[in-house]
Amino acid sequence: MSDASSPKRPAAEMTAAACVFAAPAAGKAPRGAPALAGLVPFSSVDWPGKLAAVLFLSGCPWRCGYCHNAHLQRRHAAYQWPAVVDWLKTRAGLLDGVVFSGGEPLGEAQLPTLAGTVRALGFKVALHTAGIYPDRLATVLPLLDWVGLDIKADANTHDALVGRPGGFQRVQASLALLLGASTPFECRTTWDPAWLSEARLLALARTLAQQGVRHYAVQACRAGPVAMPGADLSAQARDTLASWFTTFSFRES
Repeated sequence: MSDASSPKRPAAEMTAAACVFAAPAAGKAPRGAPALAGLVPFSSVDWPGKLAAVLFLSGCPWRCGYCHNAHLQRRHAAYQWPAVVDWLKTRAGLLDGVVFSGGEPLGEAQLPTLAGTVRALGFKVALHTAGIYPDRLATVLPLLDWVGLDIKADANTHDALVGRPGGFQRVQASLALLLGASTPFECRTTWDPAWLSEARLLALARTLAQQGVRHYAVQACRAGPVAMPGADLSAQARDTLASWFTTFSFRES
């Protein structure tokens, strides 16, 4: 499941967004509808440098212990896609793009069609993915303007963290695909010190830099409104990471 964003936003942000953008209300979607289960009308944090709407597609085969979108693990639909498209048409000129997040959005078989529809409306399109489905990523990649790829842990820890075997190899295949493409992307790690020490986090990041990753972020794992105890990178670690990548950021929220 993608770690970078969540339908759960600060009340002030959600209230302001609702007033300005009048997004469609959640409701019952027809059988066979895309598993669109969440919507943030306006975000400045889910796509670096862009103002975007975020559409959350439910369903994820992984069970990360710190997942803050656990309500999106089960596939279900809460929005009707035609209503979302009509609303997006009213956002032309107000938003730079649309981010598909999750859950794991690549688990949605209709994602290429959804992305194509969004592009046809004149928006740029971004994707948050945990790298679970490299073949599906290859299919949709020509429609994307940016990708945020979750690198959850190193080879020794990854599959235990996500609760499923074989995941690390899939993520590496997705990373190789992005490294060989021209689509801008960022790798990011949600850091829970209970799973990765700071030293092991640095080792993981160094490997990514050696593979050719140029943009990297570490996101502090959160327990409710606050970061997990110990999830605060030392100044030395931040300086080291900044020296390895073209851009590096530590996100505390």
